[in-house]
Amino acid sequence: MQPLPPDVPHADPKPLYASRTKIHPRRISGSFRKLKDVMLWGFLALYHLSPWLPWDRGANKPDQAILFDISGKRIYLFNLEIWPHDIYMLTGIMIIAAVGLFMSAALIGRAWCGFACFQTIWTDLFMKVEAFIEGDRNARIRLDHAKRGAKHAIWLMISAFFALSFLWYFGDAANQTRELFSGEIGGWSLVTFLTLMAMTYLMAGFAREQVCFYMCPYGRFQGVMFDEHSKVVTYESWRGESRGKPGKNRDFENRGHCVDCSLCVQVCPTGIDIRDGQQMECIGCALCIDACNDVMEKFGLPKNLISYDSAHNIALRSGAKKVGTLSKFWRPRTFIYGFILLATLGVTSYALHTRDLLEVNIMKDRAPFYVTLSSGQIQNAYTLSILNKSNQTRHYSIDVNATNQPSFQLIGQDDNHIRLESGKVTSLRLLVRGEMPKDAYGTLPLEITLRDPRHHPIKVEETVFNGPK
Repeated sequence: MQPLPPDVPHADPKPLYASRTKIHPRRISGSFRKLKDVMLWGFLALYHLSPWLPWDRGANKPDQAILFDISGKRIYLFNLEIWPHDIYMLTGIMIIAAVGLFMSAALIGRAWCGFACFQTIWTDLFMKVEAFIEGDRNARIRLDHAKRGAKHAIWLMISAFFALSFLWYFGDAANQTRELFSGEIGGWSLVTFLTLMAMTYLMAGFAREQVCFYMCPYGRFQGVMFDEHSKVVTYESWRGESRGKPGKNRDFENRGHCVDCSLCVQVCPTGIDIRDGQQMECIGCALCIDACNDVMEKFGLPKNLISYDSAHNIALRSGAKKVGTLSKFWRPRTFIYGFILLATLGVTSYALHTRDLLEVNIMKDRAPFYVTLSSGQIQNAYTLSILNKSNQTRHYSIDVNATNQPSFQLIGQDDNHIRLESGKVTSLRLLVRGEMPKDAYGTLPLEITLRDPRHHPIKVEETVFNGPK
């Protein structure tokens, strides 16, 4: 390797680990701040109130619309019941969520991070508590090393409420609350409660933007999903530079519109300067737009020096691109995302509406395979395990069909009618008797059919009828 020539400066070595500089965002008002507040309170209400939505689940189940029943191995979502056998539906839901996130990134950048991510929502809520108790940015900086017991007490209460709300999704909400306050809660419920409480307190109270920087992978690869038509928070440098403090006469004729007030940095929850260009740390909350628009209005300058727009549109406004049209919603990237999203949604919906609510497992006795009766007929024995995955008790009849026209008997029952309880497995012993045709070579196909009260076939399962060769 050749050494650098003397006139080439060596880059200053950067430390491998950088200490965190605590960020104290400044309060701001504006359209994006109002939108964040709507999303904040809306998602919090959705999260905390959803477990209390009533839904009749019958006996021995909490009457909740949304319930993750660990002991019963089921997920209840209103009228939908998801069993372990239906895990493919959860896969479809995850694909829909992922592609939806990719599509939103291609259209509106990291708006999910800035407005809907739960890390952002809880951090924003904790910051509101912090500002209410300690004051705005400058006051919090002065109190940075003071004891603030009231703030941490409220943070812990919010964290506890979040953890309790999480438990509501996994059992009777009222009973979970009673057990917590009476001290009867224990086992995994207590471990889950304490873990979530501690994680919420630490992540929203202390880690904050560090979660976005280092723990969340989305910020690392989100640039791959952007193109020049993706709407992101952008500083219009062509209009803002050269920046500088305004003079007494406030003349902006021969200079940029940026007055270098640093308000865009002060309100940023991740502490970046958007004027340095698009950065991985930007979560797209757009609070810097509200701050900058306030300043532009005070100086009588056009708003949106910092805007939520695409690089393509900004290039058109700046004159960097002489010809072209404004960014469009539908383009190859969004078309592909939209197609995948609709296709996955369609396949998942079809699978949901056509899934089998009756599961039948047939286990044939193997010791012995068959028994020769005194009448000369061959008898085979089977164990039927029938799972009724619907939310209602069902009544069916059983038929057995084969080329030898066998007779059959359900052990312990007077006829071939069965009653299947909702969500339960019914086990039946079935004896099938018949002649074995000489050309069957010891094996005969056998069909076991379940019919509804109108004698319509609901489920047909195939097995074999064995006899001597």
